[in-house]
Amino acid sequence: MENKKTLVVGATEKRNRYAYVAAERLVEAQMEMVLIGRKKGHVLGHEVFVLQERPPIPGIHTITMYLSAQNQREYYQYFLSLNPKRVVFNPGAENFELESMLVERGVQVENACTLVLLSIGNY
Repeated sequence: MENKKTLVVGATEKRNRYAYVAAERLVEAQMEMVLIGRKKGHVLGHEVFVLQERPPIPGIHTITMYLSAQNQREYYQYFLSLNPKRVVFNPGAENFELESMLVERGVQVENACTLVLLSIGNY
């Protein structure tokens, strides 16, 4: 599987959250990843950056979204500024407004589950 540097949006230290499980699976798949969430922390040896600080993160291939559409709104320009090649909107994070903006810029958009994509080798 090609290494696609992935930004996990909505990352958390809470092990029962899908974003945490996605981080585990990305580590298992040896994918380079960056984690960003509401609060600083650490997940599996990776720092969780604070979304509100909008840190510059070069070289992102995929953004996997675990933030609800309502909570994404104030970060549209930030996500677009990262110039991702692909954005995966996980169940509950679908956002047709942001999806339209991404598609206009030639970004591949998937309404899918990162965990499923990784498990079937289609990430």
